Amino acid sequence: MNMAAVYPHLDEMQPWNARLQLLECISVTPETADVMTFIFKPEKPGWFRYIPGQFVTLELPVGPNGVKEPTMRTYTLSSSPSRPFTVAVTVKAQKDSIGTRWMFDNLKPGMKIRALGPLGDFSYVKHPGQKYLFISAGSGITPMMSMTRDLNDRAPSSDVVFINCSRTPADIIFRRELEDLARHMPKLTLGLIVENSPRHDAWVGLQGMIDRAKITMFASDFMERTVFCCGPEPFMTAVRGLLEGLDFDMKNYHQESFAPALPLIEELPSTAAEGEVLANVAFTMSGKEFPCQPGQTVLMTARANGVRIGAACESGLCGTCRVLLVSGEVDMNHNGGILDDEIEEGYILACCSRPKGDVAVEA
Repeated sequence: MNMAAVYPHLDEMQPWNARLQLLECISVTPETADVMTFIFKPEKPGWFRYIPGQFVTLELPVGPNGVKEPTMRTYTLSSSPSRPFTVAVTVKAQKDSIGTRWMFDNLKPGMKIRALGPLGDFSYVKHPGQKYLFISAGSGITPMMSMTRDLNDRAPSSDVVFINCSRTPADIIFRRELEDLARHMPKLTLGLIVENSPRHDAWVGLQGMIDRAKITMFASDFMERTVFCCGPEPFMTAVRGLLEGLDFDMKNYHQESFAPALPLIEELPSTAAEGEVLANVAFTMSGKEFPCQPGQTVLMTARANGVRIGAACESGLCGTCRVLLVSGEVDMNHNGGILDDEIEEGYILACCSRPKGDVAVEA
């Protein structure tokens, strides 16, 4: 395409719509030995509307043992909405990873994949403060990077302390860019901590585990800051416990986690217990109908009876299991994984929706 001949201004294009368009991979960049950044553009000319720190759920064409079936994986966007023509996810491949390993081995520029989102409330936009403390470990750096990139473009004088913990200096993701941002944002304080440093690496920074003393070195006023924390569950538990022990005002503490729930495969009874009435769940696309034990979710009913509904977090957070409620009512207790306008259109999240009577869903 000759971009000069048909130069698209932002207000002349429509934002990317997850229901109608795919994502097209345009770039793959190694960050560390086991971390890569994948950059995407809309399938059709357009732009992305989201807030920094949000996530997307990618539908990857691989299942356990290499089976060719869709696998849903949720990743935080490391890119900034202040640069809306592309989005990026920065992912780390664990030893037992399936979806991420498939991305490393197979996802190349030009390939297109389905995605849901963006969604999520883990953002300074949703939880504003006068000054911030970002604490991360490993790939938990991605939402912090998204927010810092956005602040650099929109409000470069923002007061931010950015602390990241890594195993070794070689494992620090975005190290060069962070050091460059620290030189250009006058109130950005960068604190890099590594667990250990090989002899051949001339590391002069802090080593060990994060604690009060290390936090104080970078942010002596941390008790007055709005804190965002992301990383492995033990890491976030340690940070949260540290702050709680210091009587930190926890309404100013926010953490992000995508630890998936274990799959719930329930064998539902065909008859109700004494005094109970079973609701029926009809799956219109499958042409099937099954009883749902009181208290069970639409997703549990589907799984127990062989009806496939894609799911990832299974806690009402990622939005992967969104289905259209054709009829009936449900009690939906979600965690931000569905938008208000989607609810108005009749969509529900199957993982956290419990029928209040007979219902029918498009699945």
